Amino acid sequence: MPIPKVLLVNDDPASLYALESLLSEAADQHIYELITAGSGKEALRQVLLHEFAVILLDVSMPGMDGFETAEAIHSHPRSAGVPIIFITAHYADEINRLKAYQKGAADYLFTPVIPQILQAKVAVFVEMTKKNILLRKKSEQLARLNQDLRVQRLQDLERINGELEQEIKDRKQAELRAHELSTRDALTNLVNRRALIQQLEHAVATSDRSGAGFALLFLDLDKFKQINDNYGHEAGDELLRQVSARLTAAVRVADVVARLGGDEFVVLIEGRAAAANAARVARKIELACALPFDIGSHRLKTAASIGIAIYPQDGNNAQALMKNADTAMYHAKQNDAGPVQFFHEELNVREREREQWTLELRKALASGQLELRNQPQVDIASGRTTGAEAQLYWHHPAKGMLDASAFLPHVQERGLLDRIDAWVTAQACAQATLWQRVAASGAGARLGTPLCIWINLATPQLTADLLQTLLPAIRKQHLAPGSIGVELNEKLLLGATEPLAQLLQQLQSGGVLAALDDFGSARSSLAACKRWQLDVLKIDRSFIQSIGNDEGGSDIVAAVIHLARALSMKVVALGVDCREQLDALRALGCDSCQGELFFAPLPAADLLEHAGARQASPTTEPHSLLNNED
Repeated sequence: MPIPKVLLVNDDPASLYALESLLSEAADQHIYELITAGSGKEALRQVLLHEFAVILLDVSMPGMDGFETAEAIHSHPRSAGVPIIFITAHYADEINRLKAYQKGAADYLFTPVIPQILQAKVAVFVEMTKKNILLRKKSEQLARLNQDLRVQRLQDLERINGELEQEIKDRKQAELRAHELSTRDALTNLVNRRALIQQLEHAVATSDRSGAGFALLFLDLDKFKQINDNYGHEAGDELLRQVSARLTAAVRVADVVARLGGDEFVVLIEGRAAAANAARVARKIELACALPFDIGSHRLKTAASIGIAIYPQDGNNAQALMKNADTAMYHAKQNDAGPVQFFHEELNVREREREQWTLELRKALASGQLELRNQPQVDIASGRTTGAEAQLYWHHPAKGMLDASAFLPHVQERGLLDRIDAWVTAQACAQATLWQRVAASGAGARLGTPLCIWINLATPQLTADLLQTLLPAIRKQHLAPGSIGVELNEKLLLGATEPLAQLLQQLQSGGVLAALDDFGSARSSLAACKRWQLDVLKIDRSFIQSIGNDEGGSDIVAAVIHLARALSMKVVALGVDCREQLDALRALGCDSCQGELFFAPLPAADLLEHAGARQASPTTEPHSLLNNED
């Protein structure tokens, strides 16, 4: 059977060579034969000499351009049905594409061409030609058969024709699927990143011509990683599909909804009053995503943080507009005022500051500028030091000594926060090992056993990653149960009840204590105490400071202690700074306390010395307790 032929027509030798290279592998395997032409006239000469399965034709050529060449080729009866695929680096507008199809084009591609797509399209037409050659051969054989076989011959021909028609149909469907895969997100069937960029660049060009702006909404789902970790990736994928459906329902048919990847989505809104429409659509999306999602047997909740950028005032090109919408989304996620944030230049200033903090903190972690200081917790009844809260400090080369509250809120890079938590965990476990040895030797007479070091997490969500970091570190150091505790505020405890309960149970089964931190602040509630069955309740310092005032501060602290007793929780009072507060807490039956009255946060080397040297009574004046402060 003769080998089908493919004609490449391009006046630019480099472009011709590039196209030839993309198809040379199949040609070398004799799947088809490649023939090249450097002009429209040369292409016509080749068409007169050969039959081609498909012609790849450049649009912009001197003399006879691609449209004229195509018209001439299809005007000849021999080549009237030859498929022509136009390839061009120019003429990307719809008018020229329509003109190409009017000239009989089978397709219209732009450079740079995706090799797999070009190869697949050529393969379809080559395969069709092979089938047609086979059909002609069969027809010639049938013509030579005896007249008595005419009926059978017609039946065979009909069957072959049916198979060929079905194969052509299948090939066309496969080609359509290949095109969709190049422009659509496989999971949600929304526009993908590549197609969105093309749409965005087209919107910029249209806006520049018409003077009408457009809006870009950048969306990110809250707690998506936590849902993935707790319920698995299948549930996460289904959540993304349902979110996609709600986004599509919330916008107009003319608006573009795209998925960039992960849990990030973009909505492109063109037309008049773009800013007003963007705010309205953002509100609809916010409300739609706030409703529960039924996934399997679970009812899950998430929310969308939305950043909005308007062209041209918020960016003069597609890349800048996308970046600024992303920046606005990030600040919406951090902003207590609401989940929707319009971009303004001040956000870029904050973003640069955040990036600087992140860069410097990464260097600080690598160069040993971080330090854990421990503020001991003292048992009120016995005066023994029963534990310590490990507090993170940074010896900043320019800003001096910074506590965690001065820099951690500026850092949102999850990988860096995880590394900080791993470092804090390792340091705390090492310190707990030292405490354990001192207590076992009898040198720490005033130290409770076991001593517990309480750590605070830098990461904004409580996930299974903590188990994989903390429990192996405890086993490695052979720490006794209760040697390490984790302080949790209600924000860390937000999430699905069942998976979070399992995570806390695994921590506690591994010998880790859990405390509800800052009880009484805006982040902590009675519901958290009852729901999670934690070991310790830490009363916020604002309540301790109100002891003895005329606003019922002592009564509030008494109620909190009573609540903790009902829930079988130990109570630690934070921020005890004076003798009157200590006396009141003792009278109310509080278990332990920490604060400047006893110890300021101490370097690890000073902790045992101070705790062991302390006098028997916890009522000693504060100045005698702080004889080794920096």
